[in-house]
Amino acid sequence: MKTVKQKWRNFSGKEFCEPITTLIEKAIVREQSEGYNLKICVGSDSQAYKSHIEYATAIVVLREGKGGFMFMRNLKGTKQISIKERMLKEVTMSVETAYAICNILDKYNVSLEVHADINTDPKFQSNVALKDAMGYILGMGFEFKAKPYAFASSSCADKVV
Repeated sequence: MKTVKQKWRNFSGKEFCEPITTLIEKAIVREQSEGYNLKICVGSDSQAYKSHIEYATAIVVLREGKGGFMFMRNLKGTKQISIKERMLKEVTMSVETAYAICNILDKYNVSLEVHADINTDPKFQSNVALKDAMGYILGMGFEFKAKPYAFASSSCADKVV
């Protein structure tokens, strides 16, 4: 599937030229110097249209008990795929992003969660990918969250897809 990536940006739309590793490290140093205890959650979401699929990945930086902020980017897929394949594409995007920043998080002792926009209730279509997604995320050594606890994907990335 051919995809077109956009730069990382914040919620107000400011685009960044630096790699995400630099953005995250600067944010951690700044926020920890202010005395905040941080946690980072990574999640992705998608929306299927007739001619393409839009994807979004969000990195949510939580100041525990004091709000937070996020970095996000969008991708546009040009090929229609099954619901299971689409859910696993979202998970792959989140895992790749988490893997890119995990060494920085370890360096500064910041915890990480990977959120999957997959429903734990079998009545929902996305549930077909739950076991595969959970195995992939846990197998990569990350903490896994699914709906209704996966706010980075189901609330944050969902808002920008």
